[in-house]
Amino acid sequence: MSANDSFASLMSRLRSGEDAAAREVFVRFAARLVGLARRHLDARLAVKVDPEDVVQSAYKSFFIRQREGELDVGTWDGLWGLLTIITMRKCADRAAYYHAEKRNVARETTPPSPDDSSPPMVELAFDREPLPDEAAALAETVEALFRSITDPDERAILELSLQGHTASEISEKLGRAERSVRRLREHIRKRLERMQAATE
Repeated sequence: MSANDSFASLMSRLRSGEDAAAREVFVRFAARLVGLARRHLDARLAVKVDPEDVVQSAYKSFFIRQREGELDVGTWDGLWGLLTIITMRKCADRAAYYHAEKRNVARETTPPSPDDSSPPMVELAFDREPLPDEAAALAETVEALFRSITDPDERAILELSLQGHTASEISEKLGRAERSVRRLREHIRKRLERMQAATE
């Protein structure tokens, strides 16, 4: 059985509501998604929002929509990208809730220092959780983006960007000049924009 057949089988089992399939998907990505959520919940929210709760909510949304046949994800890369988008939207939802006038956490602590530019994949994050057809399009775009990148450094930069790392952090992890990392991220960003434009 090929890797694609194995993944398709897993998605089919997941659609049928099989607990073992859900556990396999959860275990594969949970730790990375918790790290992503932690990075997207700034210091003002950290005391109020548990990243693990955010990830549990993201998985719940994904599992429900998968069982209902709303999603068509073809690869592990596509699944990771989709879970990333859903998790970032959950973080944004929590931030919006706590930044509402009556609960404004900005009054409680000093704002964090500004970070560098957003990772290339952030453009895929909607102002709300994507609708079924949007989610399917996102999954396809993420899969196509991963397939289109053959350069190992670009793939590593995309993966680390999806995890929420800044250009300076990626530079340190990969041992590349920060300027080079920013250039490659911009290259990925433009490729993503072209792919999105082609689907419109």
